[in-house]
Amino acid sequence: LSPRAGRAGPGRAMSACRRRRGRGWRTPALLAAYVLYVGLGAGVLRALEGPAERRAAQRLLQQRWELLANYTCVRGPPLQRLVQDIIQAYKSGITLQGNSTSLGRWDFSGSFFFSISTITTIGYGNLSPSTAAGRIFCIFFALFGIPLNLVLLNSIGQLMLSGVQHCAHHLEEKFHWQKKATLLMRICALLTCLLLFLLLPPVLFSAKEGWSYEEGFYYSFITLATIGFGDYVIGMNPDRTYPGWYKNVVSLWILFGMAWLALVIKFCINLLESSSDFCQCKKKSKGVVEDLMDGNKNTMTGLDDVENCNGKDPKQKDQTEWHMQTAPTEAL
Repeated sequence: LSPRAGRAGPGRAMSACRRRRGRGWRTPALLAAYVLYVGLGAGVLRALEGPAERRAAQRLLQQRWELLANYTCVRGPPLQRLVQDIIQAYKSGITLQGNSTSLGRWDFSGSFFFSISTITTIGYGNLSPSTAAGRIFCIFFALFGIPLNLVLLNSIGQLMLSGVQHCAHHLEEKFHWQKKATLLMRICALLTCLLLFLLLPPVLFSAKEGWSYEEGFYYSFITLATIGFGDYVIGMNPDRTYPGWYKNVVSLWILFGMAWLALVIKFCINLLESSSDFCQCKKKSKGVVEDLMDGNKNTMTGLDDVENCNGKDPKQKDQTEWHMQTAPTEAL
């Protein structure tokens, strides 16, 4: 008989029960933390933005009543229809400049930027197709474009990682820094990309859009994170003249910046998951200690669980020990 044949006892059942219980509580705990985090954000935003919204509404009503009082020939319903027409025209990309209108949102550069914002799922909301044919085309364009965009972002991210790893390997061979080279290259890559994708672009936006640095930084992060509120969008000020290369360069910045920010977010996800796994390992180890204190005869099962938690396979334990004894140079 195998020495593991008699291990399927109470200790193994209790350990399996603890594992199932740990997995069962993980999702509700994450859901509770998610709801609490969103609720915290809602409370803070309500306290910060609510008073400003009420002041803006009061100011708009005051301006409306002043206009009607100063120009008695203008009535309420016609004025309301004019306001609605102006809003609808603005959504279609048309703005008023004196006695003329400003077009150009649907030229090639504007359409190219709209296509980028569509397949990257940013969706600013300031511009959308107004024809049935345009809306139908957008559906199929996004259906095939979004997967293509994800594949490209993954490829760009892998290219960035391979570049960092190549530089780290070069430093290891040249200076024999070993782990320090990898850490140094990761820090340098993080700072360089932070400078290129988040710290320098607001300077360009300040020059071309007239925004403050804080507004440009806000737009940069909201765009690269694919949040896309639409309150700040480049190339939409009718009082400014934009060069032809402007939107094309910003489109490339969005593409590479999203790939970099996706790597940063993935790192944060791995960090959270590793901390969660560490907590589960501590719980399993505590359960093994409790089994030992209870005098369980099948404590080997609990020890196997600890080894599994630490990344060891108990079935290969003997083979691993033999390999370490016969080939110490490989282990080093």
